[in-house]
Amino acid sequence: MRYLKLFILVLTTTLAGCSNESPLFPNFSVTRTGIHYQRITLGEETTQAEPTNYITVNIAYRTPADSLFFHGVRTFQLTEPQFEGSIDECFAMLAKGDSATFYISAHNFFTRTLETHTPNFLDSLDFLRVDVMMLDILTSKEYEQQKEVFIHWIEDFGDYEQVILRQYIEDQSLSLESTPSGIHYLPLKKGHGNKIEQGDTLTIHYEGRFFNGKYFDSTLKRNEPFQFVYGQKWQVIPGLEEAIGMMYPGEKSMFIIPSFMAFGQGGSSTGIVPAFTPVIFEVEIVEVKPLNP
Repeated sequence: MRYLKLFILVLTTTLAGCSNESPLFPNFSVTRTGIHYQRITLGEETTQAEPTNYITVNIAYRTPADSLFFHGVRTFQLTEPQFEGSIDECFAMLAKGDSATFYISAHNFFTRTLETHTPNFLDSLDFLRVDVMMLDILTSKEYEQQKEVFIHWIEDFGDYEQVILRQYIEDQSLSLESTPSGIHYLPLKKGHGNKIEQGDTLTIHYEGRFFNGKYFDSTLKRNEPFQFVYGQKWQVIPGLEEAIGMMYPGEKSMFIIPSFMAFGQGGSSTGIVPAFTPVIFEVEIVEVKPLNP
């Protein structure tokens, strides 16, 4: 099956005439639309992702100098490419189990796909390196079926997790506010200015830890603040998405996030955070670059 798939991929590329050897990156090919790519591994499946499929990818973004600035596992619905050379074309080149490295236009990715500013650590002419591992591909029907099963399971598990959350809050003598979704939060430092909006480019510091006090991630310990575009896919876990949306520039707050809004049934991509684990995040908004100043 592996060799059959390789033959099909080579044949398809040859017949379509859509790729040639990249003049910029050794051992890479380049598509007609300007995406430079190199296949790393081939899975056992042959069906590539299509628009409307729900895909789960392990994805990492790097600068041209190979400096990693984002890594995570994300599940989302694949859409038709908005323009030639978009990142959606990259995903559509992969089947389940495949992995590849792509170089795409950094300017187009941030300004056209994410509809925001290009970060200051990238030049408008730079290529963005994207490493992708295709973990799963589901049709819309398969995705809805899995979602329904998970919702029923989490409803049963939710009562138990709420007991754990309540006991922790009581043991720590914390006076917290809560959102309708179940996030508990405590402001630690007041912010100012306008509330964060979709499309804003944020620079934040955060520390994530378990209820036993052990840290699983910290930008402060690494001395590397995290920069991302608020409101766009592939950025942060759902709980942080909602939490950061309540904050103001300069604010620092603590959030207790239930598992279904944290790393869910799969755990973190690094394996450090187990599945179905509520977590604590302390987040500080260091800088906000508004989409519409």
